Amino acid sequence: MENTLHYTLVRSARKTLAIQIRQDGSVIVRAPLRMSEDRILQFVREKEGWIRAHQERVGQQKQESPGAEKLTAAQIQELADKACRYIPERVRYYAPLVGVTYGRITIRNQKTRWGSCSSKGNLNFNCLLMLAPPEVIDSVVVHELCHRKEMNHSKQFYAHVYRVFPRYESCHKWLKENGAALMRRM
Repeated sequence: MENTLHYTLVRSARKTLAIQIRQDGSVIVRAPLRMSEDRILQFVREKEGWIRAHQERVGQQKQESPGAEKLTAAQIQELADKACRYIPERVRYYAPLVGVTYGRITIRNQKTRWGSCSSKGNLNFNCLLMLAPPEVIDSVVVHELCHRKEMNHSKQFYAHVYRVFPRYESCHKWLKENGAALMRRM
């Protein structure tokens, strides 16, 4: 009997295929609007080993930190207050180094994202970043500011990131290894 990989397909005005493994282990496949079902299925089959490995890692992370206490509303508010003081200061520091301007800075308590940048230059950051090392916070700030130059994750985008923040790789790795546990505290 075939062990079928289940996924949710999300089509949008994008050019490439992408796979996202959510914190609950579910799989989202993002595809261009007009891409054939056969091509999408072929892509998923090619990536099945990678998908299963990531699902297994998500399961292990849940087992390793099942007792991570949920944050109270007061603790979340305290993190948000800290972030409102700290993160704008880091944005002001790095924006000239990246060579960009920015709009409004908003701090949120999100369950899936560390930060985002709108096409208008408004920046959003997750208050849970305050539980990460300062260098990791800086890496997210630089990442979002570099989206003011490139609204994608191309080679050019990462060239901007690494030019300003050469230690980005280790910080990104820290978030991949520890981020899910922090998000589960929300």
